Parts: sequence; C-alpha cells; structure tokens
Amino acid sequence: MPLTRRAFTLGAAAAFQANAQAPAQAPRATPLICLFSECLPKIHYSELGGILRDMGFGGCDLTVRPGGHVEPVLSAADMYRAVEAIRAETVDVPVITTASTSTADSTLPNVLALCGRMKVPLFKMGYWPYRPTDRIETRIEEVRRDVTGLVSFGQGYHMVAAFHNRSGDFVGQAVWDIREIISGMEPDRIGYCFDPSNATAEGGVAGWSIALRMALPRIKMVTVQDFNWVKEGGKQTMRMCPLGEGIVDWPRVFAMLANGGFTGPLSLYVSYEPQNQIAAITRDLAFVKKHVAAAYGSAPDKL
Repeated sequence: MPLTRRAFTLGAAAAFQANAQAPAQAPRATPLICLFSECLPKIHYSELGGILRDMGFGGCDLTVRPGGHVEPVLSAADMYRAVEAIRAETVDVPVITTASTSTADSTLPNVLALCGRMKVPLFKMGYWPYRPTDRIETRIEEVRRDVTGLVSFGQGYHMVAAFHNRSGDFVGQAVWDIREIISGMEPDRIGYCFDPSNATAEGGVAGWSIALRMALPRIKMVTVQDFNWVKEGGKQTMRMCPLGEGIVDWPRVFAMLANGGFTGPLSLYVSYEPQNQIAAITRDLAFVKKHVAAAYGSAPDKL
C-alpha cells in the first residue's frame, strides 16, 4: 500500500509524541498573556519564541492558516517544528488560529493531529459571512452543521474549538448567534473566543457586558484589542487604536473575567498600524499586565 501524506503525518506525530508533549502544569491563577503571531508577520516561526520571551509574553497564539506562520499545506513539515521552537524558549502555545470553517478542509486533519499530540489545547475556527440573500435562521443552521463537524474533528485529536465573535457581517458578530449554535454541544469541546472590542462595537453601552456575562462560563480565550468610532464617508467606522485609548471598558472587562474565574489565554492583537510595531506591542503588553494585576490581585503567571 502506498504511503499517503496523511499516514506519514500521523506516523510522524506518533514518533514525536514522547518529546513533543507540553510539561504538566499546576492550575493557573491568572490568564496566560499571548501575542497573536500575525502581529509579527515577518518573523519566522523559528525566531518567534525568543522574541516573545524577551518582550515578556508567556504564550503565542500561532497562526496556522494561509499566509500565517505555519501554512496548513506545509503542516507535515512545519507544524511540529514551529511549536517546538517556540516552546524551547519557555513560551507556551495554548492556541492556534485557523481559517477552517468546514471538515472539507483537507489540511485540517494534519494540523489537528500534530497539535493534539503536542498538547496544544485550543484551535480558533475561521469565519462564516452573512451573505446578502441569506435567511438568518437558515444560515445559522448551516453554520451549526459546519461547527458540529469541526468540533467532532477537534474531539478526535483532543482539541477544543473556539468561536470568535468577529464584528461585521459575520455569523457570531452577535454573541447570541454563537450561543444558539453551540448551546447543544459539550462545553468541554467548544466555547467562545470572546472579543470585548467587537462585543462593544456590536452591543453598545450595556450589550457588551451582558454578552460577557452570558459567555463567561464557556469562554476558552479572550482577544484583546481596542477601538474608537470615527465618521468616514458619512458612516461610523471602527478605527483600531492602542489599548486604553479606545472605548472598551477594560477595568470592568478584567474585573468580570477575574470574578468569573477565567484563567485561559489572553491573545493580544495590535490591529492598528503603529510607526514602531515592537514599541506598540510592548506598550500594549504593559497595559494588559497592569490590568491583570489589578483585577486578579497578582502579576500574570509566566507559564
């Protein structure tokens, strides 16, 4: 029988398993602060860990999607190397960000097989747009079928799916969409990648906090970014900005997370365009650490 790429990948993953597993860790007292690796697009994955360690991050939200730090079609060669290179610098990889929206994605089994064996616990799914002619109920049911398949894939590889509330014309921009989709699924198999910025944009003055209260028992990770409203072309538009310079109520966000016992990954996004990317990341990281310390009563855990 010829050796298929899938068989090779699974075999290689099994061979690597003894050395690739993350060490057992005590329960965390504070969230693990990660950088969304897309913020450093020109840095090769082999150098990411050292840079993040020196900047003060404890983790990496690793992009495994077209144009990301690991190309899904090259996962057989690069997935293991990327995670091991980052962990070698004492930086964890608690989550990968994918573009997957269906089990028809032929690259997904390789990616999840390797990450599952390396004890990467979370994978963030891709996005489903609302098309202009969609009947909302029908579209939500379509996405539910896709998500059910992805969750089943994740379960097979001991990985948990995270659904991001992306702002705009996307299924899940309202957290209530996500709740309807995942409500019948096991909480230890899928939950929210909660984005306070997007929740604020879609929920307004009070809606974001209601969404956070509703999502909190199933939040697997939190994305951290900020924005202001600006009027462009006669329309109000989100303009991303440094943390604390926007309208997200960070003291309340972190207090609610702490009171709810959240200690999962915080993924820092630098979604604006600073003149100095490293300086901007360093500044935003200091902002997050300050608010974590204030809300949780201690400095963030490193690992």
